[in-house]
Amino acid sequence: MVAALVAGGELPSGFAAGPMAAARLALLRKRAGEVARQWPRLAAGLGDAWWDTFHEWADGRPGSGSLRDGWDLARALRDRGGLPALGAEELVEREAAGRYDGRTPPRPRRLPAVARAGGAVAVQVAGRVRLVRAARR
Repeated sequence: MVAALVAGGELPSGFAAGPMAAARLALLRKRAGEVARQWPRLAAGLGDAWWDTFHEWADGRPGSGSLRDGWDLARALRDRGGLPALGAEELVEREAAGRYDGRTPPRPRRLPAVARAGGAVAVQVAGRVRLVRAARR
């Protein structure tokens, strides 16, 4: 039943499709809100398209926690050229501050790092991250 609710799994026998679909949508909206709180500039950059964009990306995909879900969504948008400027700035700051391979939890970087996305550039030195160039608007 959990897989049907959060990961696009098969509906178990004996469960009505309508209420399950409503519960699934409610859980997806809750997840979108949690990701928006963790990635506020990404959500703000998408504006009114936030819900549709998140829903399209997350539907049928199990959650990994709001930090990782937002990171994965931002990378997916970057890869297809749909990352808004505010989201690009937030992504490069996160990429400069931490390592995330898409499978394991993010870890803080120890060495200096530079991250780029959508024209934004961030640098991390001695644990401090600085946005050195804003994204194209």
